[in-house]
Amino acid sequence: MKMLVLASTSPYRRELLERLGLAFETAAPNVDETRLPGETPKQLVRRLAETKARAVARDYPAARIIGSDQVAVLGDRILGKPGDHQTAVKQLAAASGRRVSFLTGLCLYNSSTDRCQVDVIPYTVEFRALSAGQIENYLRREQPYNCAGSFKSEGLGISLFRRMEGEDPNALIGLPLIRLIDMLGQEGVSVL
Repeated sequence: MKMLVLASTSPYRRELLERLGLAFETAAPNVDETRLPGETPKQLVRRLAETKARAVARDYPAARIIGSDQVAVLGDRILGKPGDHQTAVKQLAAASGRRVSFLTGLCLYNSSTDRCQVDVIPYTVEFRALSAGQIENYLRREQPYNCAGSFKSEGLGISLFRRMEGEDPNALIGLPLIRLIDMLGQEGVSVL
């Protein structure tokens, strides 16, 4: 069987992929994630997922490579990783009582055949109305400064939501396993 490579250094994506019980390696894709002029959020995550997979192909000429990228979209604005407390407070305050769409780009690239499967998987979260105190308490306890939208749904972040909608809850964390299993199947890789 060809090697499976996750083109990501995200510990969250790694944990998700480990659930499938497949042997894999990780590699840092080192790509510029700057949004192109006029690029929609959907186009952005689609392009970056594929770019990440292709970027590590130089080091893995006979592998199936998984690339993924995610953005949180509030209205017409992309919420990136906050990086610090002040930005996280602003993001959560803006999301309070509103719906945030998470778009996850997913790519499975076969570097030996140049076959590339790419998709964008949406997931929507409706936030509860959050007080300033609730936001501060959450951020102090969870410190999700490296997570798009300023929360971790797999942790205490679930308390921020009123409702979640989507086909694959793993998409919210950053790696849509249901769609990935389909893509792997098309490459002859069975999870079961």
